[in-house]
Amino acid sequence: MKNALKYGLLIGVLSGLWILLMHSLNVYHEAKGGPFNIHWMEYFSVIIPFTGLYLGIKNYRNNINGGKLEFFEGLIEGFKILLVGFVLYAAASTFYVQFANSQVLTMDYYQRIGGAGLVGILFNIVISLLLMNRQHNL
Repeated sequence: MKNALKYGLLIGVLSGLWILLMHSLNVYHEAKGGPFNIHWMEYFSVIIPFTGLYLGIKNYRNNINGGKLEFFEGLIEGFKILLVGFVLYAAASTFYVQFANSQVLTMDYYQRIGGAGLVGILFNIVISLLLMNRQHNL
């Protein structure tokens, strides 16, 4: 669980800082465009959970689990990391929505939080598959 706390904290803190950066650049209030009505800078936010999950699951495999990782071990460790990161991200997002004090932003922003959760789950599956040891006997 120490590994999940460490890398979940990394995801949560970086996501909170990302929210502040997007606010300071006025990204959330600009006219959008493109697919899904999302500003182009917001697409870079996927780097945060991908990096945190990759480093966390890789650390679990190499340093905690003796260099071995089965798919479901990686998946479970990734979900623990995501849970910690998501709690911090949700807290930062809730604080931001209250700070921004905009009803229009509220629904749109909470839909983005749900989308971020789905992206995190997909990354967890992909990273667990990439880092797992290949099975010799099926």
